[in-house]
Amino acid sequence: MDTKKEYCLIVEGNYLDESDAEEALREPFIDDYVNNTGSFRIHNFNEIEVAGGFSIGDFAIAMVEDKVFEITSNKSGRPISEHKAKLIAEALKRQDMFDEVRIEPLE
Repeated sequence: MDTKKEYCLIVEGNYLDESDAEEALREPFIDDYVNNTGSFRIHNFNEIEVAGGFSIGDFAIAMVEDKVFEITSNKSGRPISEHKAKLIAEALKRQDMFDEVRIEPLE
């Protein structure tokens, strides 16, 4: 396992654009957070952990083709390692918001 290499997640789903996919990514984690804490505010994005120390506020989503999106870290100096990508992918699969989730080295 190459820990110096940065990875991304490629996800597929029936979403119109990046904001639609981003909402789909965040919604189940926000729901869980609200169920556990009783409230939610926009600043809580950095408190809602997805996996491996990454919160829902740590991701950038870009559409790479129709209904295919790339999820990367938006934190400079904090790339997604292969190990963290696997943890994040498992969390996304459990939430079932995307039809397919795979890990790829970031170009």
